[in-house]
Amino acid sequence: MLGLAPEVWWTLAGIFAVLVAATVLVRLIEGPGDPANPSELASRTRSWWFMVTVFTIAMVTWREVSTVFLALVSFMALKEYLSLIPTRRIDRWVILWAYLAIPVQFYWAHVSWYGMFIVFVPVWMFLFFPIVMALRGETEGFLRAVGTLSWGLMICVFAISHTAMLLALDGVSDHAAGGAGLLLFLVIATQFNDVAQFTWGKLCKGRFIGRIVPSVSPNKTWEGFLGGLLTIAALSAVMGPFLTPMNAAWSALAGALIAVAGFSGDVTMSAFKRDLGVKDASHLIPGHGGILDRVDSLTYAAPVFYHFYFFFFVTEWPG
Repeated sequence: MLGLAPEVWWTLAGIFAVLVAATVLVRLIEGPGDPANPSELASRTRSWWFMVTVFTIAMVTWREVSTVFLALVSFMALKEYLSLIPTRRIDRWVILWAYLAIPVQFYWAHVSWYGMFIVFVPVWMFLFFPIVMALRGETEGFLRAVGTLSWGLMICVFAISHTAMLLALDGVSDHAAGGAGLLLFLVIATQFNDVAQFTWGKLCKGRFIGRIVPSVSPNKTWEGFLGGLLTIAALSAVMGPFLTPMNAAWSALAGALIAVAGFSGDVTMSAFKRDLGVKDASHLIPGHGGILDRVDSLTYAAPVFYHFYFFFFVTEWPG
């Protein structure tokens, strides 16, 4: 990965430039503030500096480091998920198997073994969990335990592992940026979609069309969703040809799909947390909540974008 294409380096530099501009803007708006007790906006900005720096280090070293970093994100998301859901003591061995599935799933992605990657969690782990639970002999709460554990593994491991599969597309991408460019395209579009939807929602305040699902996420409005979709489609049309083999039209379509998928992931995770009566999955990231709160959009956007690109642009899988 040290031999990254110039397009990737320039994109990473652009992200840091945006962070510098955001930091200056926050300082101008809020003044120096209290370093020991920063405002929410200042906390969010500092957290973005940390997240972007760690992500950049993982991207610019070796692909092995990138894959391990993405697996670690998956592990922390699953850990937060399991800390929120009610679990049975008798299922602690099944939970251990769920954690052990993470390195295996990301190994399939790293070695580009598409066949095992696509069935390991949805088929083999899905079938493995219930029989292990049944053999333990405890039937009370069986269905709920199987369902919550299986869904958690799908969301936190299988869905997120598609990010590592994008890196594996180096061998089939005819663009200089390769798999790193595809991953950057996905991450930038997903994260900026969150920002764009929030910004458009605040500007319009739901005065024209209204809220989408007020019982699940009261701040989500149609204006925010549609404004974010159009913004990300336009951004992707410019960004896509620079980072991926897609032309402007295909990139805009991919960006629109990412916007819809990101919104879906956000709302789905909001429903999950609202059912459990919590606002954030954890307080690990100041101003952002936990890892699961930060990757909620990615849980839908990563598999949707990967399979969209795989179906239309990958003609032969090297693994």
